[in-house]
Amino acid sequence: MTQPPGRPPQDGSGAPQDQPPHDNGPGAPQTPPQAPPQAPPPPAAPPGGTQPPPQPGYGHPQPGYGHPQSGPYAQPGPYGTPPAAGAPGPYNAPGPYGAPTQPGPYAPQPGYGYPQSGPYAPQPGYGHPQQPPYPGAPGYGGPPPAPSSGRRTALIIGAAAAALLLVGGTVYALTSGDDGSGPSRPVAGHSDDAKPSASGAPVNPGDGSGDGGADPDDLNKGRAPGEAKVLWYKSAPDAPGSGADAPGMWITGGTAAKAAYKQVFGYRVGDGVPAWDPVTLPQKICAVTPRPTADGKVVVAYMSGVSDRAKCNRLQQLDLATGKKGWSAEVADGGLFDSALNVELTVSGRTLMVGRSQSGTAYDVTTGHKLYDKKKYGSTCFPAAFAGDGGRLVQVASCDAGGNDEHDEIQELDPATGKVKWTRKVKKGWKVARTYSLDPLVVYLTNQSKKAWNITTFGKDGTFRSEVKVDEKFAPRCGWAILERDLQGCQGVAVDSGSLYLPTGSSTGANEIVAISLATGKEEWRVKSPVSEPMSPLKTEGGKLIAYVQPSYDSGGQVVSVPTGGGSHRPVTLLRNPAGTAEIEDSFFDGDTEWSGGRFFISSSRLTGNDESQEKLMMAFGK
Repeated sequence: MTQPPGRPPQDGSGAPQDQPPHDNGPGAPQTPPQAPPQAPPPPAAPPGGTQPPPQPGYGHPQPGYGHPQSGPYAQPGPYGTPPAAGAPGPYNAPGPYGAPTQPGPYAPQPGYGYPQSGPYAPQPGYGHPQQPPYPGAPGYGGPPPAPSSGRRTALIIGAAAAALLLVGGTVYALTSGDDGSGPSRPVAGHSDDAKPSASGAPVNPGDGSGDGGADPDDLNKGRAPGEAKVLWYKSAPDAPGSGADAPGMWITGGTAAKAAYKQVFGYRVGDGVPAWDPVTLPQKICAVTPRPTADGKVVVAYMSGVSDRAKCNRLQQLDLATGKKGWSAEVADGGLFDSALNVELTVSGRTLMVGRSQSGTAYDVTTGHKLYDKKKYGSTCFPAAFAGDGGRLVQVASCDAGGNDEHDEIQELDPATGKVKWTRKVKKGWKVARTYSLDPLVVYLTNQSKKAWNITTFGKDGTFRSEVKVDEKFAPRCGWAILERDLQGCQGVAVDSGSLYLPTGSSTGANEIVAISLATGKEEWRVKSPVSEPMSPLKTEGGKLIAYVQPSYDSGGQVVSVPTGGGSHRPVTLLRNPAGTAEIEDSFFDGDTEWSGGRFFISSSRLTGNDESQEKLMMAFGK
């Protein structure tokens, strides 16, 4: 958000100028979830807020990780020599997945991906090294993911609360029109409201007696012509003073669902009337499936208790159409140093993969029946993370941790059986940090010792397809993973069959989205934000890129579309959110965003637990 006159500077979406030691790269972890700061960071602070001290787990060096190399893995580049004879897939491609034929991760020119002079000298082309965001942390080659406006304006939460006298757990449907200022001129239309999927009458009729009732603050009052409406909003449920997670937001059919602390809520997308009673779990929710299944099912994990020994090992399936609970299960520990203290949930087709720190267990997501385990293979390889979408399931394994041959391996699995389809060995010193897409598979890697990053695209059979060759500081917004790798924890990146779309970082407001060819790794085109605020991809649909432009202090956010084919790539506004609710829109902490059916949804992923702030959980904008 552009700062109004007289306001102290806030951290921006890009790296501070002339401060290379604070540079991160695409997919760099954000500050661990916590209550928004009560004061702005000092000007010299790294972008995205004060960085935490190094923690064990994802994104931090393990014993031997990133240390000077010798022997067959001494050459630069993320991908080492081929696995043993007989392993599927070619391994002689340039770059991190084969024995490099040139210096550097993938580039044909010498010096690609590591310094030419000085410890962190920038290079022409992709992969120029950057210094870590704080001592001991890995370098990522660019600024941290562009923070949402909500993370940059924690100071205005109190002011936003004054404008919204919300009651904890209450949702208001906003049905009032303009206040005489003229008819609204929506910029784009949307599909008809979907009917609630649950049978029978809604839990609350929305007649003003409770959830879904009248709007006491009339947030649409004074809405200017052409501005969208606030369709409905929901205040956050009570949470502990230390805060609570609010992971996941699922828009499916006619229901918008959201998890928060110990509950999962479901609302009709058009008016916010509850689609079903909130589902309450015995303990706090600690993990969720990122996306629902094709038939609208999700799985949430919750803690086994409240003690220091409690684990994130209880599973509950939910039907988003009805709010009914399905099967439940308890995740067993995987062995020594492989407990279910923290888990990640991944869905691929009918398979739910529950990942622990060194193994995974697959379940039938419909019935809850256990399918198989993924455990140690070879002599030293342990499954460390999983990613799934559609019919693809990818596993990342950590091999020989702390040893002379320490490296990661990427495998595609058959979701139904766990059988390995292909394997790619990652060279020592490189770590698989994120998957930007599963179909096609686009992987983001980091190298701590070289202060470099790499983005690679693979073919269906795991063959090397391309690497990004754009000299840019990209800034997708990625969450923080402490005790495990969150491969699918990034927003603000989109992929279609031919292109990868990434936002650039910016410390001055407006940024750009760059379209990168998946065939060549080269830039195809770029488009600048239409206003002096950051813009980031939401999704692709109908031959267009859909992007969200963050609000400023005196104007609401925007949803825009950009043609992805030939010709002009000028943004076209689909939805312009009202200026009168810009501060409220901006106050969502670490917001999840979604565009569906001509409506824009935003929700918080972390509750502060501050009763005085009357913080909000979810908001919907539309025509």
